[in-house]
Amino acid sequence: MNYAVIKNCDIANGPGVRVSLFVSGCTHHCKGCFNEVAWDFDYGQPFTEETIEELLALLKPDYIKGLTLLGGEPFEPQNQGPIVELLRRVKAAYPEKSIWAFSGYLYEKIASGTLGDWPVTEEYLSYLDVLVDGPFVEEKKNLSLRFRGSENQRIIDVPATRRLGEIVLWQDWQNQGKGMKEWKR
Repeated sequence: MNYAVIKNCDIANGPGVRVSLFVSGCTHHCKGCFNEVAWDFDYGQPFTEETIEELLALLKPDYIKGLTLLGGEPFEPQNQGPIVELLRRVKAAYPEKSIWAFSGYLYEKIASGTLGDWPVTEEYLSYLDVLVDGPFVEEKKNLSLRFRGSENQRIIDVPATRRLGEIVLWQDWQNQGKGMKEWKR
């Protein structure tokens, strides 16, 4: 897997100050995509052990609330294995930090077991707190939306969705005076 960029103080892709990893490779090719250069699986730099170590170091400060995965497409089958290895290490080192992912795939497609090796996909989902799903649709672009680019995209509470077997949308409890741990069910 390659990655396009790492942002170490991202405030646009999830609540609080976050570390964001933009992976390379995407087969969706959404019209109006903000990161078209990352469609190419060979774009950017190789994702290595050193990359994982760099991400773990960037996540260490208390003011960093979590990790966000974007792309490209983090759920492309060839990207899932390296991301799962990263997530294992992140959760072991920083269990209190949240993990968000953005995907052009709908949650139902991801959870169907048809995107590559199901045990890898299932483990991947087990580490996520929030998934912003759905392709970017230029005709539904809305700059006033928080954490998403088009009105068709959903912000999903992954643990609650997996537990209940139906889509549960994430509620932004932080704006109601509660911390991240309190919205995790």
